[in-house]
Amino acid sequence: MAASAENSSKEKIVAAVAIGLFLVIFPWLNPGYRYLSLAITTGITAIALYGLGLQFGQAGIMSVGHAAFIGVGAYTAAILSGNVGAGFWVALPFSILLSAFIAGLVGLPSLRVSGQHYIIITFCFCALLNIALTNGGAFTGGATGLDVGSIDRIFEINFDQLRNAYYLVILALFICVVVIYLIINSSYGRTLNAIRENEPLARAVGINANLHKIGVLMVSGALAGVAGILQAYYLHHISPALYGPFPSLYLALMVMLGGARLIYGPLVGAIIVNFLPEIMRLDPIDSRIAYGVGLLIVILLLPGGVSAGLFGAYRWLMSKRQQ
Repeated sequence: MAASAENSSKEKIVAAVAIGLFLVIFPWLNPGYRYLSLAITTGITAIALYGLGLQFGQAGIMSVGHAAFIGVGAYTAAILSGNVGAGFWVALPFSILLSAFIAGLVGLPSLRVSGQHYIIITFCFCALLNIALTNGGAFTGGATGLDVGSIDRIFEINFDQLRNAYYLVILALFICVVVIYLIINSSYGRTLNAIRENEPLARAVGINANLHKIGVLMVSGALAGVAGILQAYYLHHISPALYGPFPSLYLALMVMLGGARLIYGPLVGAIIVNFLPEIMRLDPIDSRIAYGVGLLIVILLLPGGVSAGLFGAYRWLMSKRQQ
């Protein structure tokens, strides 16, 4: 039993190192402008997905309004840039903190409702925020949105260059993954699992479930804020359409496809949804059909997501090889 656990740990380390090395050398494989820019978008999306995966996979709280928290981070950065002249590095903590605060505030109803009721609350919040941004006048730029400048240089690094922007996103993604890993493997993560599995029992043994649920929602919101400011400065222009209910549904789809409980699940989900249509040259309608069919297959055959299925297939092949 101990040997099996040790082998599993080694396999996860090898997989993490392999994925990390691939991400580092990817720009040097000459992927071209299109695929490199798509990789940046995928990395930004994955950062937000890790927050959503934490609250869903560890605490069992699903949201279909997560794009709204990304929007809070993005618009905070854009408004600070346009009205105060604050650059990326100054706006970064404000985007993180405000997104975390709003996520905790929206999460307060989750203390009294759960399941589909909380999903409806997040969907309504996303729709209301979209309406507010669209009708915000000059403050939010209305339906056309706001322009955002360039990231301030550090050590003369020009982040308008695609390769430098990619490595900035990868660095943020790496920090995000480390934070999520530490949370999952801490006593706090085990407490969240206990709440997910049996909340009444967790409360009975003295766990403050309300505090822990609000805490995980705020961590999730903070990561959405990081994704939001990175997206705003990468695109140089944001609009309410980026943060409406439909993008939120896509985020929920990515988490379920990739798998929320494995550390590389959100990244796998982001890669599938962002890269698969490009590789297979699917038009938007065909890609949506493919996502729907893929989700049904995952729900029926791979409840742990594609990442869990791939990991299970790898272990099965290794066991057959050793026989």
